[in-house]
Amino acid sequence: MSGIQEKIKGNGSIEKLANDFSMTVATVNGSGSQTSNLTLQRAFFKMGIPVSGKNLFPSNIQGLPTWYTIRVNKNGYTARSETHQIVVAMNPATIQEDLAKVEPGGAFYYADHIRVDLNREDISIYPMPAKELAKDSGAPPKLRDYVANMVYVGVLSQMLEIDMSMIRSAIEYHFSGKQTPIDLNMGVIDKAYQWAAENLEKTDPFYVEPLNLTDGYVMADGNTAAALGAIFGGVQFCAWYPITPASTLAESLGAYIGGLRDDLVDGGKSYAIVQAEDELSAIGMSIGAGWAGLRAMTSTSGPGLSLMTEFVGLAYYSEIPVVIWDVQRVGPSTGLPTRTAQGDLTQVYFLGHGDTQHIILFPSSVTECFEFGWKALDIAEQVQTPVFVLTDLDLGMNHWMSEKYQYPEVDMDRGKVLWEEDFENFAKKFGKQWGRYLDVDGDAITYRTLPGNKMPGAAYFARGTGHDEYAAYTEDPVDWEVNMLRLKKKFKTALKYTPKPELIGSGKAEIGIIGYGSTEMAILETIDYLREEGIEVDFLRLRSLPLHEEVIQFIEEKNLIFVPELNRDGQLWQILNMEYPTGCGKMKSLPKHDGLPLSAAWLTKAILDMEGK
Repeated sequence: MSGIQEKIKGNGSIEKLANDFSMTVATVNGSGSQTSNLTLQRAFFKMGIPVSGKNLFPSNIQGLPTWYTIRVNKNGYTARSETHQIVVAMNPATIQEDLAKVEPGGAFYYADHIRVDLNREDISIYPMPAKELAKDSGAPPKLRDYVANMVYVGVLSQMLEIDMSMIRSAIEYHFSGKQTPIDLNMGVIDKAYQWAAENLEKTDPFYVEPLNLTDGYVMADGNTAAALGAIFGGVQFCAWYPITPASTLAESLGAYIGGLRDDLVDGGKSYAIVQAEDELSAIGMSIGAGWAGLRAMTSTSGPGLSLMTEFVGLAYYSEIPVVIWDVQRVGPSTGLPTRTAQGDLTQVYFLGHGDTQHIILFPSSVTECFEFGWKALDIAEQVQTPVFVLTDLDLGMNHWMSEKYQYPEVDMDRGKVLWEEDFENFAKKFGKQWGRYLDVDGDAITYRTLPGNKMPGAAYFARGTGHDEYAAYTEDPVDWEVNMLRLKKKFKTALKYTPKPELIGSGKAEIGIIGYGSTEMAILETIDYLREEGIEVDFLRLRSLPLHEEVIQFIEEKNLIFVPELNRDGQLWQILNMEYPTGCGKMKSLPKHDGLPLSAAWLTKAILDMEGK
């Protein structure tokens, strides 16, 4: 007997199961259901209930099936759930399979104009007159299919006991206070709520009730947070080309930067955002802006990175700061552009021609997307190199609970830039004339000047690979090798600036997990489940590459380490083995590559199966 069925008592009464279910809404892409789904998610959030949303949508514009899953969990778990306690079916093409997905003891809501073989006796079934109520709403015919989605918002509000004032607040937020659409949509919701109260008898155990667990949080997506972080980090230039799932990052940058910046500058803009003709142009413009002294960035996904490769290599060798956000998806080419993955890691780490290694930051939350939005700009200028920030579709485009963003507590760090006075004193300070690629500090990071420096000798001819310490053209083998070894050393110096890993746990467990990015939510939930099985686990959350000493120490201290990630070949596991080969035997790869966010159910089973072996 399932845990749900145990809530149904022998006398037929139902014990409430509050704030613990996963609800999936099945609709058609382009039908406007996103508004309804976000209304429900925001209402739960406003009631103080931990909640997360996952949008599974097709890569075409309109017409194919789409599913939106809202997980409500009083324990704060926000990773994807593999079970469906509540299903709302609004799509004739998938209704039979949607019915089959409902967990025994669960609830199935469906639009009653859709034909369906109701062949389940182990669940609660609720028809909804979606078309009828949409027609009665007074909405113009072209809007009826859209407002029909509000019917399930009203029905669920009554059946789950959602606070209607929170529903209204969510609607008002979505429509930015515009009264006409607010009244239209709330009218449908109110009528559906009343209809459900008069016509449906509740026979399932699922409810919500107010909690106080979301104070201090906001609900946002990672792409928007990244854009805001970059704005607060002083970004001045962004060139980009549309690609799912990265487009909304640059779009959010454009949407917010004017309101946050324009009042601060008299007589002009302090930024430029350019939609380029392709990814090659986008990265070329961004690198050019970085060379000219602007804080520059771009955003893309895996296929876009392929087109950017040669320019990224040029920036690496000519040591130009630029930030590249890679919002990963399943590839290659068109691949599965609306599915999530962590498949670009090894590509990014070594991106370029010849010997290259890049700094990579790994945000694992929306809050960290904001933090790395400004921090990546600092690091790029401190180390004078491209800096990549790897997120994925799940973190970038889905809505998450997020701690409120913290304004940067440190001033912008432009790194080793020589302004006029600095340049004039360079020779006196270091006993040498300035050279663009001359290492005078011993940390392999050289001093740079920016166009516009009026001091004689401050200009230099920018070169990619064939140059000496003074940026003069050369093909001398010694000069080449000296420069390459300095770049290698600079990569290690970067450890002074990049975020260290975070240890979660006592640090004393014999078993460890190393992971990064959006998989953190499933890993944290898995740790709780393993504890229930009597297994203690420490979790080391990577926040950047290159690897810090703490990673090596963690590997040395553990007897067994699991490395879960969203790709086929275990790319992080490969890098860990390459960087620390003596730890190979104790590190076990747990790759998952189905295009879906990682679930704690899968990870727990995988670890128990492997640990048992």
